[in-house]
Parts: sequence; C-alpha cells; structure tokens
Amino acid sequence: MTRLPPRPKLSWKEDGTPADDGVGDVYFSRHDGLEETRAVFLQGCGLPERWLARPNFTVAELGFGTGLNFLAAWQLWQQTRNPHQWLHFVSFEGFPLDAEDARRALAAWPELRTFSDKLIDAWPERAFGVQRIVWPEDRITLTLHTGDICETLPQSELHADAWFLDGFSPTKNERMWSEALWPHVRERCREGALLATFTVAGGVRRGLSAAGFEVEKKPGFGRKRERLEVRAPADIDRPADSHGLRPMGQAPQQVRIIGAGIAGACAARILLDRGIAVEVIDAAPGPAKAASGNPLALVMPRLDAGDTVQARLLVDAYLAARRFFAGRPGAWETTVAHRPKDEKEAERISKVLADPPLGLENLEALAGGGLLHKGALILQPDVLLPSLLEGADCRFHTRLEPEGLEDDIPTILATGHSAGAFMKWLDIEGRLGQVECVETEVDAPASATASGDYAIALGRRRVWGATFERWEGGSIEESETARASNMDALDALAPYWWHEARKGQVTSRASVRATTPDRLPLIGRLPDYERAIDVFDGVRHGQSPKDDAPLAGHLLIAGGFGSRGFTWGPWAGEILAGLVLDEPAPATQSALRAVSPMRQVLRRLKRGG
Repeated sequence: MTRLPPRPKLSWKEDGTPADDGVGDVYFSRHDGLEETRAVFLQGCGLPERWLARPNFTVAELGFGTGLNFLAAWQLWQQTRNPHQWLHFVSFEGFPLDAEDARRALAAWPELRTFSDKLIDAWPERAFGVQRIVWPEDRITLTLHTGDICETLPQSELHADAWFLDGFSPTKNERMWSEALWPHVRERCREGALLATFTVAGGVRRGLSAAGFEVEKKPGFGRKRERLEVRAPADIDRPADSHGLRPMGQAPQQVRIIGAGIAGACAARILLDRGIAVEVIDAAPGPAKAASGNPLALVMPRLDAGDTVQARLLVDAYLAARRFFAGRPGAWETTVAHRPKDEKEAERISKVLADPPLGLENLEALAGGGLLHKGALILQPDVLLPSLLEGADCRFHTRLEPEGLEDDIPTILATGHSAGAFMKWLDIEGRLGQVECVETEVDAPASATASGDYAIALGRRRVWGATFERWEGGSIEESETARASNMDALDALAPYWWHEARKGQVTSRASVRATTPDRLPLIGRLPDYERAIDVFDGVRHGQSPKDDAPLAGHLLIAGGFGSRGFTWGPWAGEILAGLVLDEPAPATQSALRAVSPMRQVLRRLKRGG
C-alpha cells in the first residue's frame, strides 16, 4: 500500500458531471446537485435554525468529494450566522480530488464562486492524516480526515450537532455504509444530533436503528422518492477517556497563557482569532527571548520511512505549520536541500523517496542523494511573534508562581523547560542549543540547506548550527567549542558562503530547548497526578486503563518541542483551542494520545513507578 492516498478514477460525463469510474457513480447531478444538497442535508438537519442559538456548531460529513456540501453550508452560514458564532465542518474522504479537478467540477455553480475560490486556494495537500483549514474572517473551520473510512472515523475526536451521510451509493460503495461504522458515528454525536442522507437502503436503515438512532423516511428530492432523517439518542455512552482528550466544556471568555515563545504565541493567535480574550504572561522583557528568539528559524518536514503514528503526526504538524505561517509578516517560502548526514539517514531518505508521504509538489530527489523540500519556510521570529501576539494582553517582566494557577481561568503552560517548576512530575529536560549568526555584504534570497545541521540565508543575514547538548541547569552561555562545531558544519553545508561569513562579525546565541524522553511534545490537558496514580494503579499489574483520566481542571500544556518549536506550535495551538472551546480535534486519537501529558503517567505506572 502506498503512503499517498489513492486518487479517484475520474471521468467527466458529456454534461460536465464528474464521476468516479472506480465505484461507477457520479459525485452529483450537474443540473440539481446544489439544490439536492440544500434539500437533503441542510434542511434535513434543520439548518440554519438549529445553529442560530449556539456559539459553536459542528457539522460532520461522510464523503467530502468536491466539497459541494461544505460550500453550500458555508454560504448558508454566511447568510444567517450571528457575529460571534463559529461553524466547524469535519469531513472524511478516502480518494481525494486534485484542486484543479475540484475547480472544474464546482464551476457549474457560479453562485458559490466566492466560497469555492477560497476553498480551492487552500485545497488540502494529498496526504493521509488530518488537515485543518481556518478562515477566521468567515468564522469557519474545515477539518479533513483522509484515509480509509474504517480507520479514520474510529480515530476521529469530535461531537457533531449534524451529520451529512453522503458517500456514493450504498450498492457501489459498501465500505462507506458499513453497519460497523454507525456505532462510531453515534459516539461522535451530541445528544439529539440530526443526521440526513439521500438513501433509504434497507441495510442503512437497519444499521442506523441497531446503533440506537431514530430513523424516519421523508419525501425525497428530484427523482428519488424518499430520503432519511435520523435523530441521535438523548443519552450517548462514550468510551473511557484515559488520556484526557475530551474538551473542557463550555467555552470561556478568557484564556491565560504563560510563555511568549512560539508555543504561546501560536496558541494566542488561534484563540484570539476565535474571539477569545487572551492574557500572555512572561518574565522576559518581550516575546521570543528564549529558545524561540534566534535571528532566523527553519520549518521543514521530518519524514520517516515507516508509516507509523509518529510519522503521520509529524507530517500533519508540518502541513499545519506551513499553512498557518504562510503570508504572515516575517515568513518566507523557500526550498531546502536536505543531504543525508550518514549512511543510516541516506537509507531512510531512499526509503522515503521510494514511498513518499507527500506528493512531488512538495518533495523530489536531489542529484547525488538527498531530498529537495519545496514549500518550506524561513521565519524571522522578531517580526513574526509580535504579529501573532497582536490583540493579546501581554504582561512582560511578570513571573507567575505555581500557586497563581489556582483560579478557574483556563491556563496554558508554554514555558519550555521550566514547565517542571509548575508540574514537578513532568518528565521534561533541557537541551542547550547554539547557533552562529552574521550580517554579510551579500544580499541573498531566502534559501536553506540541511544535513543534521542547517544553514539559512535571508537577505544579508546568515544563521547556522545548531548544537543539541544535554543541559544540567544553571547559566546559559555560549561556548567556543560549540562555535567551532558549527563552523565545521557550515564548511560542509555551505562552502560557497563559508568564507563570506568569516569576513563578518560572527556572533553566537545559546538557548535551552525543552524535550522529552520519547522526543514527542507535550500537548493537551494536564492530569491531576496524584489522583491519576491512584485511579490507574492497576496499570502497574498489567491491566489496561479503563477509566477517564483525572484532570487538573483548567490546566493545559504546550511544550517539549525540542528543536522543532516552529513546526509544532500551530498544530499544538489548534489542539489546545479544541480542548478549551469544545471544538473537533485536528488530529487522530492515536496522535493525541502520543502527545498527551497523561502518557507519561501511564508509562511510569507500566514500568512499576
């Protein structure tokens, strides 16, 4: 199985209707597809009336296709919503279309052009996993799960107010209508959610009824005599949440963030765009004074050879970062020439190229070995971070002690390696990293090269490094040893400007990056450690966790980013926004568990701690 999602076997009818010959069905009727969407799905789910009284409303859909249902919902949303509401649209797709094919299909409806142009411009990348697109000006998010529905639906984390069941015909696409899916749909409903579909197939009706839904036939649209309207039960049993993945509940009016580095700034921007008041507290005199404060930063993917949970979440985080930073002040698109640093990495890169997780529009082979990453980013933190914090109530030169967290304001710890001062049980350590910087006489376009170390050029500024040494605490100081190591690395990476760099006044910058034993970040709600140890005591004896994780109420964390803070930051911010504001998660359950702080408690218990 390839690591890229399969494309549909697309063909076009004489009237311009798109069809998937692999399933033998059309995506919609060119003549009345939009009206069918409005009648079957929007009206069938009681929209817009049902979203008018709610600050947040979530629509979920089986079968994204061309995005027509999403666009119809978006148009209705803009026509009817209140100023402070948000719509979250979550969709599942196994055979994603290319952007230009979607553009061609949607051209049949010029009345949707305003919305379809925005969607096509931000069209999701061809990749397995979860991608989120946010349009803050329209107060709408699209979260797309790409992959086999029997894998993606059970791995999703959401509670929907409405469901559009819109796969191809049940007789031609049995997997999308499998009876085994309906209990998963039920678990992902809010109490009393409404579902709608165009089909009245007996297997679908029986499967929904068996899963506890109330199923009712209604007059159909066009040539279809009947359709279904379905209501979720008033009480829904949910599986135990041993990792604390569920949202906090009612959305607050204010959120506090401790730390004005990239983790805190990304979370602040995302929450501010959702209309939440944000207070940012930092002991430093301004933003990005610690590990986020290098003169330049590089965002490039870390692509693993295997198709693991970690490999997929690394791709998800990279795509989220690229989408979030693109077009912002201090962000420059570039390509990165990535050469293998040793034989082991050369073997990994060779495997990645043989079965890539991203398409050729994102990466290609380099002559002589290595990868060319297209669409990577060079960032200027001193420009970028202040822009992300615009609108936040920033309190610098302020230190908040652990006892200051005892109120009920949702609080995000984005304090890097010092998070352990607030939660002493956290397994988090510091790594001392040093980079070298110089201003040259040569004005260069944005460019970067990497091979274990990296070298970045932007205008007259050059930055290279970085070391990654164990830090035992104490003062943070630059060292001649680290500088010599970085100069040797530069000589290997970029000999064409090594001599130019030596002509200038080279300065060093050292900072401490927070990391964890498994090299994955800590993102999510913080557990109540003492209670968790008691509740999950059976894990010491080989029992699986069967209870909800006891949580520390209003406390969350974004940290342990290591040397990839600018890659993790936007993805982490969206996850935290989902937890604080009761939104669908922009990640799979496996990914959320892999980065959950609760994993450290469970791991400690499994090891007899």
